[in-house]
Amino acid sequence: MKLLLFDVDGTLVLTGGAGVRAMNRAFLDVFGVPDAFRGVKMAGGTDPRLLDEAVARAGITLEDGSSRAFEQTYLRHLAEEIRKPLSPDTGGLPPSHPRTWRGPLPGVTDLLEALLPRDDVFLALLTGNYTKGAEIKLSHFDLWRYFRCGAFGEDAALRHGLVPVAVARARTAGCPHLHARDVVIVGDTVRDVDCARHAGIGCVAVATGGDRADTLRDAGADAVFDTFENTAAVVETLVS
Repeated sequence: MKLLLFDVDGTLVLTGGAGVRAMNRAFLDVFGVPDAFRGVKMAGGTDPRLLDEAVARAGITLEDGSSRAFEQTYLRHLAEEIRKPLSPDTGGLPPSHPRTWRGPLPGVTDLLEALLPRDDVFLALLTGNYTKGAEIKLSHFDLWRYFRCGAFGEDAALRHGLVPVAVARARTAGCPHLHARDVVIVGDTVRDVDCARHAGIGCVAVATGGDRADTLRDAGADAVFDTFENTAAVVETLVS
């Protein structure tokens, strides 16, 4: 049995910038500061840590309840923003830029369809998104149903702290006890690779989001794909 822990943004889907738009709207609503996430590296970060960075940049002191207020406001805006179509004006961004893609990434749906009926894999999530944020994004593109559980941004201060949470929840959901060699993070950034290395587990990376294929290889990913379009090759790598 392999426990496959999938990242969300850049690995499974891109939302055409809906997430950062919703975060900027929420920050303005709660703290009164516009465009607060400009310059904040979003890829691979957890939502609470992204908020901490934006707050530090804005010189704001978080008060009791303000983090929760931001989360709830962000989720409300995300549910609106994700329904908006891509703007026809991409501002000269290349076709590969995250803000020019909206939907499941190439090969993702076929890959999940191939993995779902297998009895030698267990599909779960490991993502920096708030739980409800991940659900909003994946449900909008009909991908939430593939995953039985997960670890999310509010579960640990640092990304590598999500691994034991994800493993414990998978066991509760029916996954048998596994050795570290049977747990694989599937992600798109160096932060995903670092998370796997820190936990002593495997990492299969895809260059459809945060980092280039050569960067992911140099970071130590066990295998790197340009996309997940070659379903058979990806499945073989994940279960081998």
